[in-house]
Amino acid sequence: MTNVYLDEKYVGTVDNPTSFLKNIKEERRKQKLPLALNINYDPEFNEIGIHTSTGRVRRPLIVVENGQPLLTEDHLKKLESNELTWKDLVDQGIIEYLDANEEENAFVSLARKYVNKEHTHLEISPVSILGLTTSLVPYANFGQSSRLNRGSKTQKQSLGLYAMNYLLRLDTDINILQYPQRPIVGTFMHKLVNFDKHPSGQNITIALMSYDGYNMEDSLIINKGSIERGFGRSYFFRPYSVSEIRYQGGLIDEIGIPDKEVKGYRSEDDYKFLEDDGIVYPEAKLTEEDVIIGKTSPPRFLGEMEEFSIAANTRRESSAAVRQGEKGVIDTVLITENAEGNKLVQVRLRDQRIPEIGDKFSSRYGQKGVVGRIIPQADMPFTSGGVTPDIIFSPHSIPSRMTISHLIEVIAGKTGALGGTLIDGTTFSATSEKDLRKMLSKLGFREDGTEKMYNGVTGEEFKAKIFVGNMYYLKLKYMVANKMHARASGRIQLLTRQPIEGRSKGGGLRLGEMEKDCLVAHGASLLLKERFDSDKTILHVCENCGLLAVFDRIKGRASCSKCGASAKVSKIEISYAFKLLLDELKSLGIFTRIGLGSKY
Repeated sequence: MTNVYLDEKYVGTVDNPTSFLKNIKEERRKQKLPLALNINYDPEFNEIGIHTSTGRVRRPLIVVENGQPLLTEDHLKKLESNELTWKDLVDQGIIEYLDANEEENAFVSLARKYVNKEHTHLEISPVSILGLTTSLVPYANFGQSSRLNRGSKTQKQSLGLYAMNYLLRLDTDINILQYPQRPIVGTFMHKLVNFDKHPSGQNITIALMSYDGYNMEDSLIINKGSIERGFGRSYFFRPYSVSEIRYQGGLIDEIGIPDKEVKGYRSEDDYKFLEDDGIVYPEAKLTEEDVIIGKTSPPRFLGEMEEFSIAANTRRESSAAVRQGEKGVIDTVLITENAEGNKLVQVRLRDQRIPEIGDKFSSRYGQKGVVGRIIPQADMPFTSGGVTPDIIFSPHSIPSRMTISHLIEVIAGKTGALGGTLIDGTTFSATSEKDLRKMLSKLGFREDGTEKMYNGVTGEEFKAKIFVGNMYYLKLKYMVANKMHARASGRIQLLTRQPIEGRSKGGGLRLGEMEKDCLVAHGASLLLKERFDSDKTILHVCENCGLLAVFDRIKGRASCSKCGASAKVSKIEISYAFKLLLDELKSLGIFTRIGLGSKY
């Protein structure tokens, strides 16, 4: 007997699971059962699972019976002439939706020519096994799946034109590429998603070679001339908003230039960009800590204060200032009301980001890397035709990752750029490599994409032929300007007295176990001590009994509460976190003694 479960609940048993499955599927195709129902048989546990719950991922497939797909040429003609619709095909049981469970019992053919009597279903198109962003990757069938996943992810992180009305929106943390282009090598999905309306990269010339070791590992060398011509430039937008909040007792915030008597008043220099209404003017160039919107708030705690006391009437400063480590130009100023009817001021800061060392770029195949060096155009290697590449990419990134599609795009992009055509790189049905080679040789270039190149510094010809071509490259949102983080002494946590965390709050950067090992290996002991002094504290310890001593600051002498004033007390330097541990152990009734070197 085979157990049957409906949405994970036991509902009964059946004698013959195979015929039961067949009957259910036939009834579903005749629409006697809901089309949303899916069924699967697990022979290992001898269970049948029926699923009707919402939220399952399901995909359409063509039904195959006796080695023949139910979708015929006649159906296709009727679809083209609008005599049939997709819904009609689903209703007639020609196309059905399978979820992940039912697909376990299905044998799906990739193409009509491979269908045999064992197959149960046929893919509508081989491309439908890919997701939306993955199908935007050209020549995806020439790369391995893990790199394809990574290529899909990098496209989501790329900068471009995410919305046409971005100037009217106040979205948080937005990047816009200045000169986005449509790719030379694309897929059919680019047309379906209107990629031309919101492109997210640029077509560049790329050379695969090592050059002075500055593109080791995954680094890239970028041509400074390309950056000056606009390659990889983007804008970063950061919105700031301030509202006048009403408090209990009739008190209210005030937007305006704070008065000098206000508690927490900054320097006059900080308010220099504010106009009479306390709001910054458009196109003002600001740096970190400059005030954008001036605001004062009533005192926080009015508890037991007298109504007419001076303290009760002292307002506090609560202006919005540019975040730490950021700068920019005021792009937009909006003055409006919020839902409660209170005054709301919204300001957007614009910062131009020009590619610099450490910024991240990527191709569409998961070949991501950071800028290792920016070289002047005069020092860049050049071809016999005088072409200098925009990017020099390390050839060592190819063999282990096996991204052959990356290499094919270089040839396809070169062919498209020289021939003035767009190349179709749709997965499984792309322009073949043989055709690309023929087209390239007709255009007067070597069919393998390699060219003679010369050293930009010495003018000597390189002994090897260099693989050069065109490619669609993406600038990713991870930029050095958003990651730069350093501080001296600053704010600390109340409990452990260690630096607070978080770049935006001006926190410290944690030195972990492995970083410590690196400094030990380098012999940089003083640097290590400096790192570990972040919560340094001095304790007085009795050398006789090992307990903590008491230090009288007024008299300037220490004494042990157990051994008396005559006991020898020494100062020790320890981490405050360790002192906290000792205190917590005391609260558990464990009395710890500290043994000093002079005694032990």
